[in-house]
Amino acid sequence: MKQKVEPLPAVGWRELVALPELGLTAIPAKIDTGARTSSLHGTILERFERDGEAYVRFAVDYARQHVRQVCEAVHVDWRGITSSNGETQRRMIIKTPIRIGDVEFRAEISLADRSDMKFPMLIGRSALRRHFLVDSGHSWLQTPGREVAVGHKP
Repeated sequence: MKQKVEPLPAVGWRELVALPELGLTAIPAKIDTGARTSSLHGTILERFERDGEAYVRFAVDYARQHVRQVCEAVHVDWRGITSSNGETQRRMIIKTPIRIGDVEFRAEISLADRSDMKFPMLIGRSALRRHFLVDSGHSWLQTPGREVAVGHKP
């Protein structure tokens, strides 16, 4: 007997995402199946311990709006991440819920300096697995009011 499989929703090559536990909404993100790990532009401010758990306090800068959002998250790991230029960097990894459209799930995210990138966030294939199919020919498929997203750059 075959089990009925529900079709996965599609994302375009760029989407607006939210990180609700960090208080971040409408982050323009590039969907990148060539990257294993997701990445968020963040400046590490402080590492500390709370209730025996390692935490990190970091800042996400929205340059266009002249706003700095300070966030705290559980620090789960350090990993060597190979960037698009082939360089391996040791990056801090956090795990937090991410929401794309109506789908919310926990994902591991590396904190990196993405200030010279067009998108402050990159969503890698590990986060997409079992949640979305990627339609690289479209944008903003999970973004309500898609016209708002065009040209949006923090």
